[in-house]
Amino acid sequence: MQKNRFIAALLVLTALAVLGPLRAVVARAALSKQELVDLLKVVDDRQRNQGDWKSSVYIEQKEKGKVAVVYDALVFRRSADQKFMILFQKPKASEGQGYLRVDKNLWFYDPAVGKWERRTERERIGGTNSRRSDFDESRLAEEYDPEDLGSEKLGAYDAQVMNLKGKAGIDLAFPVIKLWVDKETKNVLKRQEFALSGRLLRTSYYPKWKKIYSESRKADIWYPQEIRFYDEVEKENSTLILVQTVDLHSLEPNLFTKAWLESKSR
Repeated sequence: MQKNRFIAALLVLTALAVLGPLRAVVARAALSKQELVDLLKVVDDRQRNQGDWKSSVYIEQKEKGKVAVVYDALVFRRSADQKFMILFQKPKASEGQGYLRVDKNLWFYDPAVGKWERRTERERIGGTNSRRSDFDESRLAEEYDPEDLGSEKLGAYDAQVMNLKGKAGIDLAFPVIKLWVDKETKNVLKRQEFALSGRLLRTSYYPKWKKIYSESRKADIWYPQEIRFYDEVEKENSTLILVQTVDLHSLEPNLFTKAWLESKSR
């Protein structure tokens, strides 16, 4: 009898030894590409405002060997015609300057020069570490192909990590992105952006998010209240962005022209 109990116990231990690692393998099974794309769609949707958008933004730029520069800017977005604009109000040297995206073209305007200049998606907004894509609607599912990199603990959050490679034919500021997404809210917690060579160019953190109700969409939307960018090439350069106010009321079609004229008349 004792011998039979010993054999039974041995079989149980053997089964646990085999099934334990097997369960771990199953738990770590990589998400399929479609599952990752679906997750990116949720990430995009959580940040995307289907209506119009106006916000006031505080930007603090720190560069090696220079005094920190503080900017105040207005950010506008019209959903109907996909127009997007950033208009600087402070400091005095940048007042009236801004960026306007029409269709797939990004333009820069300087009232001191009095003309528009075409820029690329790689353009640093106002000389900071931020790009147009940092302020505009998220389009990760449309612009990148994802690859699963597993799960990771990021502070108090459980994050899904993935590698994103830019799709062919799309002009992107960063062709490769490593992304950490909060599994609970589906909001981005961290991004690392790379050149095609694999060189790390910029790391971004999104420590604060806010959820608000959009009348035009009849649903909640999320936006980052705070973003911190760290230049990985010039290690001492960084940018802080604080979204101070948000207005989701409809914008008139001529709002962009009106905003430029008002900024020039100040």
